[in-house]
Amino acid sequence: MDKDTIKLLCKQFNVDEHVINFVNSREFFIKDKFEEIDKIKEYNQYKILNSMQKTRLSATDFNWTTGYGYGDIGRDKVEEIYSLIFNGEEALVRPTIVSGTHAITLCLSGLLRPGDEFISITDSPYDTLQKVIGSKGNEEGTLLEYGIKYKEISLDNGKINIKKVINNISKETKLLLIQRSTGYSNRKAITIKEMEAAISEIRKINMDIIIMVDNCYGEFVEKKEPLDIGADIIAGSLIKNPGGGLALSGGYIVGKKELVNKVANRSTAPGLGKDCGLTFGTTRTTLQGLFLAPHIVSEAMKGGMLIGSVYKELGFEIVPDIDENRSDIIQAIKFNSPERVVAFCKGIQRASAVDSHVVPIPWDMPGYEDEVIMASGSFIDGSSIELSADGPMREPYFAYYQGGLTYEHCKLGAMISLDNLIKEGLINLDKLI
Repeated sequence: MDKDTIKLLCKQFNVDEHVINFVNSREFFIKDKFEEIDKIKEYNQYKILNSMQKTRLSATDFNWTTGYGYGDIGRDKVEEIYSLIFNGEEALVRPTIVSGTHAITLCLSGLLRPGDEFISITDSPYDTLQKVIGSKGNEEGTLLEYGIKYKEISLDNGKINIKKVINNISKETKLLLIQRSTGYSNRKAITIKEMEAAISEIRKINMDIIIMVDNCYGEFVEKKEPLDIGADIIAGSLIKNPGGGLALSGGYIVGKKELVNKVANRSTAPGLGKDCGLTFGTTRTTLQGLFLAPHIVSEAMKGGMLIGSVYKELGFEIVPDIDENRSDIIQAIKFNSPERVVAFCKGIQRASAVDSHVVPIPWDMPGYEDEVIMASGSFIDGSSIELSADGPMREPYFAYYQGGLTYEHCKLGAMISLDNLIKEGLINLDKLI
């Protein structure tokens, strides 16, 4: 960083020069690790480009239909491209899937019947999914209310407890759920290698059980995806990694044809399945975002690593650690106090391009048991592939940082968040000098 940029940051963003120098020093410490991220980016970029060329993607595919959505060639092309990229037989990619939780819920409700059991084998799932299941909250229409049985298996030191999983599979067990990302926990993401080992052992005793992966935050972080190593079906959100910051809304499901078709029937109606459903003119941005996704994900990963390096040096526990393998874009920081979580998120919001003047506060967000604070000054509302941070107001008070369309924006987030913590008296400036 040159003197002109330092002067700009001090004058226009009111960042203390000691903070700028400290962040620059942590960047220098981790820069050599960016090479591996770039290798993964390059591989995934060519994989996506190849899939678009194989389907003969054309400018005319960006047109769209009205009414029922019959014969939407662009919609069908998007789903063909997704199935090729993620190595599935079939895909369902729709702007009307409102979130990752919605996509996962469609899978569970489409594949499970009353009396069936499913097991979360990566501990408790994300907060919003616990309400879908009925294990938390008091919502109507939960899976438990419909007679679907549920169990969860705790992780063993952050790893899938394969032996315990196998011992808990019964004749009623229809589906195993793996949550790839950390969620609101203190574990690191489940890597593809760890997933592959677990799936391999499970298949030795049961070839028919459905293995589903919540792939949110994990797309294009590694060269392989869950379907490459034996999973049956995956689900995720378009306003996270695969949307590349351009997709306006939506979610995806990719996997075995029989399974995806069942989910499609749940998403519309039996007999209608994938044949109906408008794209509302989103096909171009959905595909352009997908094309950019490997680059955007790599920028976010570098940003997460920088944030982790900054706060680890200041004595905070981070997940994952700097030298650990990453399988999602999330960097968790254990702040040990609600005040630090709030101050950190305020700093991330101040660094945003949109709504930088807004002050985030904890609130009772739908789908969550605890109050949650969210910093997300994004072009796409709620987009977590853009610079963002959030966390539940509960012990041990983790903040979860993710996203950043450019590395430079991530770096600004690191500087302003730290500057804000110092100015609020929650970190001593002397630690930086």
